[in-house]
Amino acid sequence: MRLSEHLLEKVEINKKKIGELLLEHTSLTQKQLTEALKHQEEEEKLLGEILLEKNYIHPHDIIKVMCHQINIPYVTDLKIDEIDPDLVRDISINYAKHHEILPLLETDYSVTVAMADPFNFNAINDIGGIFKKEINIVCTTPLKLSDAINRIFEKANKDLVDTIEDEFEENLDLDGPIDILDASADEAPVIRFVNSIIFRAVKERASDIHIEPFEKEVIYRFRINRVMTEILRQPKKTHAAVSSRIKVMAKLDIAEKRLPQDGRIKIKIAGKDIDIRLSTVPVQNGERIVMRVLEKNNTVLELEHLGFQGKVLSGLKELATKKHGVLYVTGPTGHGKTTTLFAVLERMNTPDRMIITVEDPVEYEIPGISQIQVNSKIDLSFAMALRAILRQNPDVVMVGETRDQETAEMAIQASLTGHFVLSTLHTNDASSAPTRLIDMGVQPFLISSSLVGVLAQRLVRKLCNECKEPTTLTDYEMQTLEVDQIPKDANVCKPVGCDHCSGTGYEGMTVVAELLEISDRIRQLIIQKVDASIIKKAAMEEGMVTLGMDATNKIFNGTTSVEEVLRAIISAAEEE
Repeated sequence: MRLSEHLLEKVEINKKKIGELLLEHTSLTQKQLTEALKHQEEEEKLLGEILLEKNYIHPHDIIKVMCHQINIPYVTDLKIDEIDPDLVRDISINYAKHHEILPLLETDYSVTVAMADPFNFNAINDIGGIFKKEINIVCTTPLKLSDAINRIFEKANKDLVDTIEDEFEENLDLDGPIDILDASADEAPVIRFVNSIIFRAVKERASDIHIEPFEKEVIYRFRINRVMTEILRQPKKTHAAVSSRIKVMAKLDIAEKRLPQDGRIKIKIAGKDIDIRLSTVPVQNGERIVMRVLEKNNTVLELEHLGFQGKVLSGLKELATKKHGVLYVTGPTGHGKTTTLFAVLERMNTPDRMIITVEDPVEYEIPGISQIQVNSKIDLSFAMALRAILRQNPDVVMVGETRDQETAEMAIQASLTGHFVLSTLHTNDASSAPTRLIDMGVQPFLISSSLVGVLAQRLVRKLCNECKEPTTLTDYEMQTLEVDQIPKDANVCKPVGCDHCSGTGYEGMTVVAELLEISDRIRQLIIQKVDASIIKKAAMEEGMVTLGMDATNKIFNGTTSVEEVLRAIISAAEEE
C-alpha cells in the first residue's frame, strides 16, 4: 500500500506526538527517531517519508498510530468466518482490492468496514451510497485485508453452486476473449461458478485445474507448484452443467461425451491474457476435465531467475553462443523444460539470427521468433515441420519434443549442416540421453558428432521466506543425500506455514539441474555405446555437477528443504 500524501502530512503536523506514539506502538527506537529528525532539519522532507525511506518503520505503522490519534480501532484479526458474504454482492473484487476496503458487519443503522487507509474518503462515500447507512471504520494491515477480500469473495462465489440446475443453456457471444471479472449478477449461476474456479486458479498460480467425477460427487483439484491440492467437492448432479459450460467456452461439441476432446479457451482476468488448454476424457462416471492454465504475459524469464547457478549457468550461457550442434533438455513432463529452452532462445534472439520453432502447443509467443504449431489433424508432425523449416534457412531451430527416430535424425542432420538445434527428451538424467537416442535407432557416430550438451532438470518448491525456520539434518537424511559433512556456512531450513504461503511453507518454484557438456572423452564413450553410468562417472570426473549435488547446494543455502528434495528428486528417481 502506498501512503497518501495527506496522511504523511498529518504525520508532520505533530511530529513530537507521532514520534512518541511510534516509539510506543512500533519497533522504532529512540536512536532511529533522533536520526530521522536530524535528517529532516537538513532536508525539507516529511518525517514519515524519512522514516519509510530508511526502513525504520512500515507504512502500516503510521496507519496504526494515526488510528490511535483519531480513535479508530486498529485490528489484526478480521474474523473472516463471521463475515456475511452477502455484504459484497454489490461490490466487485476489483473495486475492493483497488480501494482496500471490505464491509464486515451490517446493522439496521450502520455498516462497519475494514480499510487500510482510513483517509480514503472517496471509498467511504461510495460504500455509504451503496448501503445508505452510516459507515463505521476499523483499520488493519494491507496484507490481512487483501487475504480477507480474497476469501470473502471466493466464499460468495462458492455458494452459487447450490442453485446450479441439470439443464444448461448458453447464448453468449464467444467470438472474442471472455472477461472473467465482467460477469454480472444476473448471469446463470453455472457461469459464475466456473468463472470463480478459473479466477481462483489464476490467483493461486495453479498450473492445472482437474475436475474429476465420481459416483456421488465431483472433486475439484489444483496442481500448485507441482503438488495436487483438493479445492472443493460438489454434488454429482452439477457436473453436466459445469462440463457443458467449459465445453462451450472452448467451442467443443457439448453433445459428444463418448470421445476425448481437446480445446483452447482465451480469457481475460484483471487485464491479463490467460490461455487455457482443455482436455476432456470419458471415464466411468462422466467426463474428466483438465485445464492447463498459462498466463500469456510474453515475458520469458532469464536463466538466473529460473534458479540456474554456478557451473550449470555458465555452461548454458556458453552453449548459447555456439553456431551449430544439438542441445537437449531432459526431465519429466511439467518440470519446466520448455521454459528453460525459451530462456536459452531469449539469449540467442538477436537481430542477426533467424529463429524458428515447432511446438505442441505454442506456450510462449516471443517477438522475433517464428513459431509453428503441430497439427495432427492435417498430419503436420514435428518431423514434417522440421523438414519444411530447414528450407527456410534458419540459424537456430527449436523442436518442442523429440519423440521418434525420424525427428531425432533430422535434428542431428540439421546441426551437421550448420544449424543450432534445441529440443526436449524424456530421460532420467543427462547421461542417459545418448543411450535413449541410440535406442531410438540413431547411429552413435551421428550423436557424438552433433551433440554439444544435455541439460537434465527437476522443479522443486522454494521455502517461504516469511516463515522458514533453521533446522539440522538427521543421520538418515545425510545418508540419503550422500552428504558426509555440512558446510560451516550452511543455512538448512524447514517449512513452517503462514498466511503469506497459505500454510504450505513453500512459495514458488526453482530448478535443480545437471549439465552434461560433450567433451572428446564423452564422444568416444558414446561411439562405444557404453552404459549411461559410465558416461556419468566420466562427466563427474570432468567436473559435472549432478542433480543430487545441485539439490544439496540448494538445501544448504536455504532455498528448499530436505523433505522437498526427497519428494521431488530422490523418490522420483527411484520410481523411474
